Amino acid sequence: MTTTETKLLPAQRARADTSRRYLKNPKKPPKGMALLQLHHLTLHSLPFTPKLHHSRFSTRKSLRFSFSASASTTMAKQVLVPVANGTEPMEAVITIDVLRRSGAEVTVASVQKELRVDACHGVKIVADALVGDCKDTGFDLIALPGGMPGATNFKDCAVLESVVKKQAADGRLYAAVCASPAVALGSWGLLKGLKATCYPSFMEQLSSCATAVESIVQQDGKVVTSRGPGTTMEFSVALVEQLYDKEKADEVSGPLLLRPNHGDEYKVIELNPMEWKCNNIPQILVPIADGSEEMEAVMIIDILRRAKANVVVASVGDNLEILASRKVKLVADMLLDEAAKLSYDLIVLPGGLGGAQAFANSDKLVNMLKKQAESNKPYGAICASPALVLEPHGLLKGKKATAFPAMCNKLSDQSFIDNRVVVDGNLITSRGPGTSMEFALGIVEKFFGRPKALELAKVMLFVH
Repeated sequence: MTTTETKLLPAQRARADTSRRYLKNPKKPPKGMALLQLHHLTLHSLPFTPKLHHSRFSTRKSLRFSFSASASTTMAKQVLVPVANGTEPMEAVITIDVLRRSGAEVTVASVQKELRVDACHGVKIVADALVGDCKDTGFDLIALPGGMPGATNFKDCAVLESVVKKQAADGRLYAAVCASPAVALGSWGLLKGLKATCYPSFMEQLSSCATAVESIVQQDGKVVTSRGPGTTMEFSVALVEQLYDKEKADEVSGPLLLRPNHGDEYKVIELNPMEWKCNNIPQILVPIADGSEEMEAVMIIDILRRAKANVVVASVGDNLEILASRKVKLVADMLLDEAAKLSYDLIVLPGGLGGAQAFANSDKLVNMLKKQAESNKPYGAICASPALVLEPHGLLKGKKATAFPAMCNKLSDQSFIDNRVVVDGNLITSRGPGTSMEFALGIVEKFFGRPKALELAKVMLFVH
């Protein structure tokens, strides 16, 4: 068997060495082999064997390992997602998360001098590598999130420009969303003669270097482009389809709970309406922990900060940095012990199985939630957290709520579980990653009114 030689990242070299040892002595798998097989095995991502694609997707031939007569797997698709100071965190994290759910191995690479980047709206992300470490690695896909000045920082990074230009010259997939199609890809001359889309305020710039169209997601040849935060989930699912096939894209998109009709006005079911009060600016606590669902956490934080709420991100653990459910590294503003000294108009929990379990096991957080409820002050949760945190601690008693579909059997009252967002007095709950934007907008609506929420939804291209 012949392979094209490429320089591998350290983690990739380790996996390749493990693979070669196994091929030489399949009766004695080396230590760590099971981890290789199960690296991306999650509730929403099961082992699979993708259909074979032509070499236009990759010049590397995947090594194959046979674990049984009926089960086999291939080396994961390699994806590069660069990040920068000023990157739009929703676009970055959604892209990374969705692609990792597909089984792709995603390297998050900083174009700054440090691994940590200060994304828009005060979200802090720690990359896996510096982009310079990735310049000699072959990728099946390079996907650029947007955000300003993040897209400009991409454009000005000579290493990234070289890597993406080589990707295009090799006939491999590359993609961008929001400002990046115009500001980065267009400036590098990589959209000439191609149809592309971008954030509306950059369409004039895009039209000078591509055939500008207003699609939610636009594919032309090896290039995929999209418009903004509100279209990034569809963009990411489209990338899964291009990397693998429609069957894999459908498998990944199902548990995301995407909206059936993109652009329609979102709906919130409200029972027992009450005014959510605050002193001028809402003070909101968003706890995060190892295993929190990063899409849900980041969308909540980002959107509430766009609305000008004061959002405190607190780590329920010993470190400010947490490793989220799809291995995105996020940095909190403070530890929960410090955050607990303040009072909040709302405490809202993202989901993610590991994160929800950490919340449920935190006496300090549970006590804060109970005091919030006893004071008739707002609190909320999404995905696994209503079922694993609120329900067992009596915080859903007498309340209508929803949760991630597979968790709804844990709710004592399941009469409203099929709704995407449910508000019952001072409680708000929702279902999963694909309902997170509606969930956050529902919170904005309660504090600032529906016109403000719809204004934000339109800016993010979530509604028409």
